[in-house]
Amino acid sequence: MDIWIRPDQVFDGQALVSGQVVHLSGDEIAEVAPNAPVNVQVQAVPGILTPGYLDLQVNGGGDVLLNSTPTRAGMQTMAGAHRRFGTVGIMPTVITDHPDVLDRAADAAIAAKGDKGILGLHIEGPHISQARRGTHAGEFVRSFDERTMAVVAGLRKAGVVVMITVAPEAVTTEQIAKLASMGAIVSLGHTDASAEGMKAAIDAGAECATHLFNAMSPMSSRQPGAVGAVINSDLYSGIICDGVHVDDAMVGLAYRARPVQDRLFLVSDSMSTVGGRDSFELYGAKITLQNGRLLNAEGSLAGAHVTQAEGVRRLVLSVGLDLQQALRMAVTVPAACIRAPAYAELIGRRSEDVVLLTPDLKYHAAVSDMALAAA
Repeated sequence: MDIWIRPDQVFDGQALVSGQVVHLSGDEIAEVAPNAPVNVQVQAVPGILTPGYLDLQVNGGGDVLLNSTPTRAGMQTMAGAHRRFGTVGIMPTVITDHPDVLDRAADAAIAAKGDKGILGLHIEGPHISQARRGTHAGEFVRSFDERTMAVVAGLRKAGVVVMITVAPEAVTTEQIAKLASMGAIVSLGHTDASAEGMKAAIDAGAECATHLFNAMSPMSSRQPGAVGAVINSDLYSGIICDGVHVDDAMVGLAYRARPVQDRLFLVSDSMSTVGGRDSFELYGAKITLQNGRLLNAEGSLAGAHVTQAEGVRRLVLSVGLDLQQALRMAVTVPAACIRAPAYAELIGRRSEDVVLLTPDLKYHAAVSDMALAAA
């Protein structure tokens, strides 16, 4: 297959540009240039071409919740569900649970290494704050232990990218330093720590923060808390942009207030309802989708029902970022956070991992599907 297309705009992983043609050769993006060779037919394509979205916090999708199905097949189903909405790479996320669940999820991540759409494993808990555990089951929350350290060591030995969310009050600075020395991405979250406690964890090697604002000690005029510490730092940080977990105005404030650019990235924190039914069970309790919110029996939030495509669109239309900024938050920054910048590049990418957005920023299709239709 050898075709040339001219989208309205192209995001090349760094900048959003107009007036470019894209050459698809075989199943890869071969070239992006101002013009095609003479006598080559170019197909005009309305919309924006971009590397597919990345999501570093995905609890489920396609009726699969990783905690309930901690298997390679479960991860593949989750990845396939999110791919239908333009997210081509996910980090399956196992939340606080019995240690055996983490062991099985780790084994699955090792088996799934290199599978399409699987970026690694995000371990969110159980080493978190009881006061800020959110929907995580309190019976499984505990201080960091050697069992989890051994799991992370095994994953890293197998070459699996690992992000692990911990609260500074549930882990020592020595343990953070050891995790970081293994190459694990230590992320701070579900924490009631003070700004000083956060700084100690950052100095020890923490590199990231988990869903900024949510499940964190808040920022006030006299106490920066975990939220203020993250915003003032150079940590990478995920943030949920669904209009439910964080007010749009606060998303914009956090984006503008960070002292270092390209540190805030978009996550979905999505559950099995993305590409699936509107209810599921978590810890034996029913969670139901109601007016865009996933609620447990007590009416508390239990994860999110949003795609990265919806988050990008909201960043532009409701938060007020420009499209280049929003795409960097869904592609460039998460790729940098996991030390895999190639995921934010176009040249050499498989066309199934490059997507087209409609002019009104909705996900339309993978470029591979478009190419087949044009052939």
